[in-house]
Amino acid sequence: MSRKKIGVVLAGCGVNDGSEIHEATLTLLFLDRANASAIIMAPDIKQMDVVNHQIGEAVSSETRDVIVESARIARDAVENIKNISANDLDAVIFPGGFGAAKNLCDFAVKGENLTVNHNVEQLILEMHKAKKPVGFICIAPVIAAKVLGNFHPKITIGNDAGTAQIIEKFGAKHISCPVDDIVFDEENLVVTTPAYMLGPSISYVAKGIKKLVKKVIKLS
Repeated sequence: MSRKKIGVVLAGCGVNDGSEIHEATLTLLFLDRANASAIIMAPDIKQMDVVNHQIGEAVSSETRDVIVESARIARDAVENIKNISANDLDAVIFPGGFGAAKNLCDFAVKGENLTVNHNVEQLILEMHKAKKPVGFICIAPVIAAKVLGNFHPKITIGNDAGTAQIIEKFGAKHISCPVDDIVFDEENLVVTTPAYMLGPSISYVAKGIKKLVKKVIKLS
């Protein structure tokens, strides 16, 4: 049996300006344990900002590339998302982190007026049309709500009332969910888990991500 090809879309490296490293690494770990092949990709764009993670402040004098920073997590070259289509994948997963809300979309600064990176949106719509599963972790379900809102997906970001309200404005249905569980929309093949939207630590976050990865692979 051939290995399932599961896309993992990264948004840089680091919780404050890129992909949340624990979430991304746990995703890759559980994919590897399931003998799935991870196709790691990212948009080839500049980060919205660069944050000094030691002090939590933006560094105005520095710019970084999302795809270059994502390679720090991948430990190798990363695919440009614009070159990947639903035909190349059996499923795709989006880890969270502020990069998902800054670089894959601009929710971090525009809130309900967010726009989604064109290539990210295109891949999600292609996967949906092909009836292939898509997983979203932490804050990344906001992207699912925006892109797939017309299909009214059931998703979770945990229990944050403000974000849940915005998600429902897009047409999605928010479901409160504990950190160690998932929400599965059977009709749209969308799987979500709160991860560090709830925390409190990597061991708790791992439980939900493990379930998400297992479900996505089973559906693919």
